[in-house]
Amino acid sequence: MSMTCGEATMRLLAQYGVTTVFGIPGVHTLDLCRGLTGGGNSGAIRHVQARNEQGAGFMAEGWARATGEVGVAVVISGPGVTNAATALGQCYADSLPMLLISAEPASHTIGKGWGVLHEITEQKKVTEPLTALSATAYRASDVPELLAQAFSIFSSQRPRPVHISLPLDVQAEIVKGDWQPVRLPERPEPAAGKLPTAAAMLKEATRPVIMIGGGAAEGTGGLAKAVERSGAVVISSTAGKGILPDDHPQHLSGSTVRKEVRDYLATADVVLAVGTELAETDSFVERMDINGDLIRLDLDPHKINDFYPATLGIIGDAAPSMDDLAAYLADHDCRAVKAASVAAVARIRAEIRENLTQSEAKHVKFLDILRDAAPAETVFSGDACQLVYTGAFAFDLPKPRQWFYPAGYCALGNALPNGIGAKLARPKTPVVVLAGDGGFMFTMPELMVAAELGVSLPIILWENGGLKQIQDDMDSRDIPRVGVEGINPDFVALAKACHCEAIQPDSEKAFRNAFASALKAERPTVIVIREDAEWLG
Repeated sequence: MSMTCGEATMRLLAQYGVTTVFGIPGVHTLDLCRGLTGGGNSGAIRHVQARNEQGAGFMAEGWARATGEVGVAVVISGPGVTNAATALGQCYADSLPMLLISAEPASHTIGKGWGVLHEITEQKKVTEPLTALSATAYRASDVPELLAQAFSIFSSQRPRPVHISLPLDVQAEIVKGDWQPVRLPERPEPAAGKLPTAAAMLKEATRPVIMIGGGAAEGTGGLAKAVERSGAVVISSTAGKGILPDDHPQHLSGSTVRKEVRDYLATADVVLAVGTELAETDSFVERMDINGDLIRLDLDPHKINDFYPATLGIIGDAAPSMDDLAAYLADHDCRAVKAASVAAVARIRAEIRENLTQSEAKHVKFLDILRDAAPAETVFSGDACQLVYTGAFAFDLPKPRQWFYPAGYCALGNALPNGIGAKLARPKTPVVVLAGDGGFMFTMPELMVAAELGVSLPIILWENGGLKQIQDDMDSRDIPRVGVEGINPDFVALAKACHCEAIQPDSEKAFRNAFASALKAERPTVIVIREDAEWLG
């Protein structure tokens, strides 16, 4: 069997388990497209046409967020890469396994600056700071090696994006035979003695806290047992929401943004941080006060002694590590500690509700309605907007991978394409988009993709008059507003022009009816919620 390198690349991706790629074909990806058209040499991969490469990258990101599996985008060189780079940055910040396959001008032109089409003099340097690996294949035989490196990173290390460039002439090379995937390595297990020591520290604690991040998403069973057996209060990052059900009586959810929670954290005598960076972008303070002994369990060795040096550092995968830790805690009598933790969580949750701003109170009222109306298994794809900021601490999820919020990189416009990617990855699961009016306009054309696919996708558009968070920040610092109050389109008319259903409900009942219909519709539904609506109080 002989085929082009582009065809062979797609066949190999299929053997690594890839079923869907997102992108926009161009003159520089034609040989890659040979492997996507259903011909004799093509792999079993579906291609989804985005309306902008940034949208394609965000769709691949949404696939990765929803499943933990590799999301893949295929784009042209030059502007395709720079457009998709925002999604790379977001996946890097949020530890998501995304693979960007791109074209590149012919290999003999790289670095020459001859002004060839889509030229970046050395493309891999553009994405190096945004990826775990950025590499160019200078011959067809480089491709299986580079893909082996990529999928080895995804399977055994902290998952971060990878970018592989295939120059035009490399894509067109003839390959004989079928490339085969390599056997992928497993993640490391903690060194002997570390977990028993961690268990002993938790047993001695009178005010233990467990902080969980997205890196603990696969460790739900062991984590739940460790929480019960330690009696600890649990605080999650935004990426960690639902790993322990948010409504668990010991869980304060994604709430380090709240001073009430940070004040409690400062009183903990032992803190176990599992799969979390303890990042500023979850708390929005430069440094949290962690005064007790800090145990850090993380797959990334660079996190053990960074901004928050560990008293005890454990390098390993969260899932088996939490299973083992729970076993070491099995004989611990934590009844008094647990009772105190449950009481503290109830008190702090009540204090948060009492201390809401006027806007947050409206968010919470709406989110309570939405939580009641949405099936428990629903995935919520959120943009960087005030409704989602509030939802991070005030919206409960029962399982992981149900709350998308780009807290780290905090790009705008990800919610809609993330939601499309998630819906294609999990077609039987309800997916709901939560976007602000400003962020929605960044990737609004991807509405056409959702309509074209015929997916039931409720898109809740929170309209509050522009870039409200920046308006509030300017107002609080006595800065005259500039560039944050642009006019909005008629979102209902815009959505209908894009072959979607659309409504602006004027009551809670109207919203509930519209939302229920949207979950069953055969095309997307834009539901516009005005923050100043009378029914929100």
